Parts: sequence; structure tokens; C-alpha cells
Amino acid sequence: MKIPNCVGIIMDGNRRWAKNKGIVALKGHSAGGETLKKTVTWARDLGVKHIIFFTFSTENWKRSEEEVSYLLNLIREFLEKEFEYFNKEGGVLHFAGDLSRFSPDLQKVLMDAKEKTSKNTGVHVYFALNYGGRAEILSAVKKIVEENTQKNIQPEDVTEEYFAKHLQTENMPDPDIIIRTSGEQRLSGFLPWQGVYSELFFTKTLWPDFSKEEFEKILEEYSSRDRRIGK
Repeated sequence: MKIPNCVGIIMDGNRRWAKNKGIVALKGHSAGGETLKKTVTWARDLGVKHIIFFTFSTENWKRSEEEVSYLLNLIREFLEKEFEYFNKEGGVLHFAGDLSRFSPDLQKVLMDAKEKTSKNTGVHVYFALNYGGRAEILSAVKKIVEENTQKNIQPEDVTEEYFAKHLQTENMPDPDIIIRTSGEQRLSGFLPWQGVYSELFFTKTLWPDFSKEEFEKILEEYSSRDRRIGK
């Protein structure tokens, strides 16, 4: 089976999952965190080298103050609680997005996790936090404009490779596949630059119910697809 080098996942359906079970909606996010952890293990065991999760979008700030606060606390607690697991398993943690809007203590948790796992040799795990595709592209343009005032960059210097170096995902390879759970069939601003040639998979399964069997089935279908990429 042909294994993708990089997998992107839009984790959707946590609140609906909780509602269906008649429990507090916020608890769905906790269940989703457990699925994330398991998915990293499945990906590693199957040979996937990079995996990125759409964890908190720029649009999520529009949710209720209670839910935003819960999500941010959950992110902090998840990383603090699971850090040793990821580190022991050799995971390399990365964070994509504008982290400056987060509290200083959360930023420190993120940067400490990134630094402490930077020399590991296992699967690279990326969390897209306060991430939005348009915001990322605008951020890259602003960085290039700023560089231009210092280095007098010429138009011909701005290649795809040069531009990509200014993206928030930095050296992450483009995702071979992007999976979205919960039945929604759109990318919602997830990796618009990096995902131009990604194979897309949409499943009706709510994120907390996403299983190893379904993940393997998606990878098997990916393996059977003929990726021509413009040819």
C-alpha cells in the first residue's frame, strides 16, 4: 500500500457528537482530543511521517466566550498531559498559525513543547492554532514586503519555493491527503496553498468516532488513486 508522506485532518463534529449522546457539548472536544492522540499512533504505525490537525481556526474566536476559554484550556492541558507521551514516542511537535493572540503562558507551553521535541526522529505532528488560510497567505506577503525593504528583492526572486518558506507551516511538506470528518464537504480555509494537489476525503463520521479501520480504509483508497498532478 502506498503510504502518504503527509496527512492533513480537519477534526469536525465534536459538539454534534456530544449532543447526540446527551452530554455537555464541550465534552465533545475532550473526546476529540483522545481521538487525535490515537490517530497520531495509527499514522506512525502505518508509516506516515507528517500529520497536521486543524485544531483552532481564526474563525473559532467567534464562538461563545465559554467555549473559546474551554478550548484554549483544553489545548494547554492536552499538551501538558500528553507531552511525555509524544516525546517518549519520538514525536516532533510543531505549531502553525498566529500564536501571538494566545496568552503568554499558553505560548510558553507551545514553544517549550516545540523546543523539547525538536531533536526527536519520529512522526512530525503539527497543530494548526489560530490558523486561517487567507490570514497565513497575507502574513507571508507582509513578511516578503518587509524583507524587500531590507534586501531589495526582485520580482523574479519570489518563486513558489521562496514564498512557501514564509508560510506558517514552514518546512512541512504539502499534504498528500486531507481528511474532513462529520459530513461537511469544504476545507474552511485549511491549507489553501499547501493543499492544491491534495487528495480530498470526506467522511460522515463525527471526529470522536473516527476509527483506525476508517483511517486505514482512506489510506487504501488513496493508494489506489492515480495522482497525475497536472500531467
